[in-house]
Order: sequence, then C-alpha cells, then structure tokens
Amino acid sequence: MLGLVNRSIQNFLTDTFGERIWYAVACKAGVSPEGFEPMLSYEDALTDRLLDVACETLDRRLFDFLEDLGTYLSTREPVRRLLRYGGRDYVDFLRSLNELQGRTQLALEDLKLPELTLRGLGVGRYTLSVIGAPPGWGAVFAGVLRAMADDYGALVLIELNEHTEDGPAGEAIAVQLLDSFHASGRSFDLSDAAGAEM
Repeated sequence: MLGLVNRSIQNFLTDTFGERIWYAVACKAGVSPEGFEPMLSYEDALTDRLLDVACETLDRRLFDFLEDLGTYLSTREPVRRLLRYGGRDYVDFLRSLNELQGRTQLALEDLKLPELTLRGLGVGRYTLSVIGAPPGWGAVFAGVLRAMADDYGALVLIELNEHTEDGPAGEAIAVQLLDSFHASGRSFDLSDAAGAEM
C-alpha cells in the first residue's frame, strides 16, 4: 500500500481526535509515532492493522470509520479542488468518477485506486460500483459522495451495499439525487484553484 494512504489515516486521526489518540494507535499498531512517508510502499497488512487498532481504540465500526475518512479527505482543500474539477454540478461530478482511477494514476502511478463505474438507473438515481480493491473503499467513497454533495449544495441520499452483482470483491453505493440546488454550495473558481498551494 502506498504510504499516502497510511499517512491519510494518520492525518485523519490527528486532526479529528488529537495527537494523543494517534500516538496510542501508532504504539499499539507497532508504528513509529512519526508516521508514514507518503511516497514509500508499505505492506497491506500494516494498513489493515492500523485500521483495526484505530477502530478498536475509538470503538467504531470499520465501515463507519472509513466513511468518515472519506468525508475528511474531501474537505482537505487540495483533494476538494481535484474533485471539483470534475464538473460544474453534482451530476457532472458523479459522471467524472468513471475516469478518476485513470486520472489519479497519471499523477500517482503507485496509488492503486479501485475501478469506479457509475450507472444511471433513472431520473436522479445512480449506482457507483467500486471494484477490485480491499473491502472498505466503498465506504471511503460513500464519505466522499456525501461531502461533495454538501460542497455542491445538492440534497442526496446515499446507501452503501457491501457487495455488488460483480462479486464479493466489489461494493456498490446507491445514490439518489433529490435536489441538485438544495442549498448554496461552497464557492469554487478555477482561476483560484490554479494558484492554490498543495
């Protein structure tokens, strides 16, 4: 697993729950409190252990923790801006997810995101399939979808199903768009994004 994933978990724990919680999780998981180098590779088992210890320490279900992680990542300005490049409204954003894996690999070849496939099921109804990754990525993307709905000002119902018709290696997220313009979304300007610091 690319260290960027582990570092994201570390930052989420530190920013949301404090240094003390991160230190406790790191010690119990056998990780240096200094954490992870984003561009180094680590064994997948270490990431699994880190997640198990974090959930045990916080008394949280894994999928709830991962969904909150997805929400957290979407509110970090560099990630938010990359996601907002997907389109001018929430539907455009959803459609752009089909290309997210390929676009990400252009920038970070070693970051193995799952394959994302959006299917339209009728007016305002979609399914996002999350295929070919360890279980849990679906929960991360459910958090991303919720956070981005708020960002765009859309009213959306989101439900995660832990398996898809594609088999046990896949997860599916049901998306029901109730109102594309329910509230004022956060401002976003491409010219501002061009000068933003990563």
